Amino acid sequence: MNEKKDLDNKGLEENKTIKKCLVAMSGGVDSSVAAYLMKEEGYSPIGVTMMLHNQDLACTVGTHLCCTPDDIEDARVVSSSLGIPFYVVNFMEGFKEKIIDKFIETYLRGETPNPCIDCNRYMKFGRLFEMADEQGCEKVVTGHYARVEYDESRKCYRLRRAVDLTKDQTYVLYFLSQQQLERLHFPLGEYEKTKARDIAEEQGIIVARKHDSQDICFVPDGDYAGFMEREAGATVRAALEKSAAGTARENDIENSAEETEESVDSSKNGMFIDMDGKVLGPHKGFYHYTIGQRRGLGIPAADRLYVVDIIPETNQVILGSNEDLFTRRVDAINFNLISMPDEDKLIGRSDGVDETLDNTEISRIFAEKNIQDINIMADDILMRVSAKIRYRAKDTMGVLVLHSDKTATMIFDEPVRAVTPGQSLVVYDGEYCIGGGTIIR
Repeated sequence: MNEKKDLDNKGLEENKTIKKCLVAMSGGVDSSVAAYLMKEEGYSPIGVTMMLHNQDLACTVGTHLCCTPDDIEDARVVSSSLGIPFYVVNFMEGFKEKIIDKFIETYLRGETPNPCIDCNRYMKFGRLFEMADEQGCEKVVTGHYARVEYDESRKCYRLRRAVDLTKDQTYVLYFLSQQQLERLHFPLGEYEKTKARDIAEEQGIIVARKHDSQDICFVPDGDYAGFMEREAGATVRAALEKSAAGTARENDIENSAEETEESVDSSKNGMFIDMDGKVLGPHKGFYHYTIGQRRGLGIPAADRLYVVDIIPETNQVILGSNEDLFTRRVDAINFNLISMPDEDKLIGRSDGVDETLDNTEISRIFAEKNIQDINIMADDILMRVSAKIRYRAKDTMGVLVLHSDKTATMIFDEPVRAVTPGQSLVVYDGEYCIGGGTIIR
């Protein structure tokens, strides 16, 4: 009897020493290999797939979507082959509120949303940490290509670019907090993508050669405007009616909210305008367009025309030349500072405490770039860093002015093209992502 009790106690002690981790399983090769690598590190992985949206919609067209029924089944099969428990969790309600509704609202403000970043922020990390706590997991693991490091001298965690720079995903992770970084692990950050596929093949993982997901999961046909009209027809109509009022046109809007089954008259009062204010012709509705767009405008012109600005208040889309798309200045809100850059990158604080401050140098930098109306406040932080204005954009050097209210202004050394409100300004100090925010202009 005592011998049996000793064995039971030993088993309990062994269970206490097993490190558990929660692995977000998408059904793709990256998350599958991440789960395998965590098991090799001595962890006991728990696989979880999030059901986020209407599954019938996701499987209607295309093969480059995430979160489809086939993806869930692939994740289940991979988990079984690895011998790890697997769960499917229904997060559809939160996904609609945090992702789909925001997607529509952003387009109706004349901006271009990035729902994948919002999904990472509010669903994959926000909800997964809650589940990890419930399951007693020490780490939360995903298949992202990025690295997390602890800097002993700074006493903080830092987000570092992946070894495979062609797959680096730090751009979509700029919102992470120190508390989240402490528990996150990205096993693939140390690997080339080709190596990840090789590992999957060597281990007999069935998704070794599966295509990566590319499209927005809840808009499988890529028709964002059509999706908005189907999902929120009354809201879109209301936005168009408001735009019509802005141009002083008479519209009967009393029954717009009730006619949800009817198609949206998206061309109502919408006009293309050139840089001089000349009307060029009608368009399909301002939410059909994004900054920098050239194709699908339907406006004959001797020179190529691009969308330069969108004015939802009057349902106007401003067209101009390629040169009109370039600017040195980008303003952002809700800036999340992950970690400070190296000290030699700091221009200084304007409170006079930091001896590295040189207001003359700051004035010279702005004057050279013909930058005006930037007020440097007492507790602002200025730093010499690089930044990207979209996921596939190249890094461009400049000066970041970070304000205490979490707004920021980036002054680039060289003009950047097609700055798009709603997208993200993500800032780097060499290999390290130090934070980012949402572009407003």
